[in-house]
Amino acid sequence: MSGHSKWATTKHKKAGIDAKRGKLFAKLIKNIEVAARTGGGDINGNPTLFDAVTRAKKASVPNDNIDRAVKRGAGLEAGGVDWQNITYEGYAPAGVAVLIECLTDNKNRSAMEVRTAMTRNGGNMADPGSVSYLFSRKGVVEVPAAGTTEDDVLMAVLDAGAEEVRDLGDTFEVVCEPGDLVAVRTALQEAGIDYDSAEAGFVPSVQVELDEESAGKVFRLIDALEDCDDVQNVYANYDVSDEIMEKIDA
Repeated sequence: MSGHSKWATTKHKKAGIDAKRGKLFAKLIKNIEVAARTGGGDINGNPTLFDAVTRAKKASVPNDNIDRAVKRGAGLEAGGVDWQNITYEGYAPAGVAVLIECLTDNKNRSAMEVRTAMTRNGGNMADPGSVSYLFSRKGVVEVPAAGTTEDDVLMAVLDAGAEEVRDLGDTFEVVCEPGDLVAVRTALQEAGIDYDSAEAGFVPSVQVELDEESAGKVFRLIDALEDCDDVQNVYANYDVSDEIMEKIDA
């Protein structure tokens, strides 16, 4: 399949932007706290926490920060926050459907931030359920393409429950059911294949093909949403050709 999903495009656009680093760290720390609170502070016994910690380490979050977040989430250290999950739905320019996942301690603040980012960048909020049906909850493992091939990845994950391996240029994306995420991640590790992230997220069932102008507008909206402190993930059902991505990157 051609095109660029939320995982690949977002990671690519954010790489090396130091101004975003603090916000990225904060979001990763939130994920760790919530995972520890939900499933306990034992990394080996809590797959969600394992993946959250792994992702934070790959983003160079200091180990002390990670350890304190695990302890706060597990109730072993004071200062933990009762984060709540909220998902907003909307439309970006060109009719692109958008799902926005937030972790917040103030729903009113989150709603205002998301609505402001949407309306200032050509988007519109939508009623619950009007967009989410276009997405399926899946496990997604992102594998750097350097040093491996699509066949290598496919052979490693074939018997672990993987549904699809997508070639996204500089990365491969392994899609599976959320319940198979640990098995797929483990199969890659056993095959000696490194991965950048393993997480449950939303994969679109239908994609909207974008031209250069529309892609620029959609990316600006996604950037604005990701700049909101409470926003953890943004999923959108757009498809952009390699040629247009090269022009935008230039």
